[in-house]
Amino acid sequence: MTAPGRFIAFEGGEGAGKSTQARLLAEALRARGLTVIVTREPGGTPGAEAIRTLLLSPPGEAWPPQAEALLFAAARADHVAHLIRPALARGDWVICDRFVDSSRAYQGGAGGLGDDAITALHAFGSKGLRPDRVILLEGDETALADRLATRGQAADAIEGRPVEYHRAVAAAFRALAEADPQGFARIDALGAPEDVHARILAALGDLLP
Repeated sequence: MTAPGRFIAFEGGEGAGKSTQARLLAEALRARGLTVIVTREPGGTPGAEAIRTLLLSPPGEAWPPQAEALLFAAARADHVAHLIRPALARGDWVICDRFVDSSRAYQGGAGGLGDDAITALHAFGSKGLRPDRVILLEGDETALADRLATRGQAADAIEGRPVEYHRAVAAAFRALAEADPQGFARIDALGAPEDVHARILAALGDLLP
């Protein structure tokens, strides 16, 4: 019988190092002989990647909050149906750079739509799928902003929002983690990538084979 797959989501604000840590975790898991899928939100499937372009480079004025939440939920529904659930059913590990808790923090919290609206969309679109563990990367606001600046990339429609918005996102993430200490692992994102990776492996110890 195929062993069940595991679903790990990386969350956090801009510049927290989610992509780097997702890659390092995937390498570590593959070294243990596991099959690992690394994906991202919004995106991960052709349909969801098309929606990603609409979200991060809006064709006109910025999306109103409700439309933005609906687009994220639509992208996630396609991603879950066509990539995440099939991979988990095969026994693969899925590592996702952002999942529904980003919508809860960005659109629900900072965007003012409220958690009930976001979780209702997720229940309808993705049947309420939750990660086995959410890795929440946290760090000093100034340090993360400096790290983001060194990437030298133009900010997308969400990264470029005012600092007050991103502070509200961080506060919403903290509240979600505090409300679900079993589901979230809060990780200090600052320091050498290898040190952060070691903290993440420790936080996943009960799930690792």
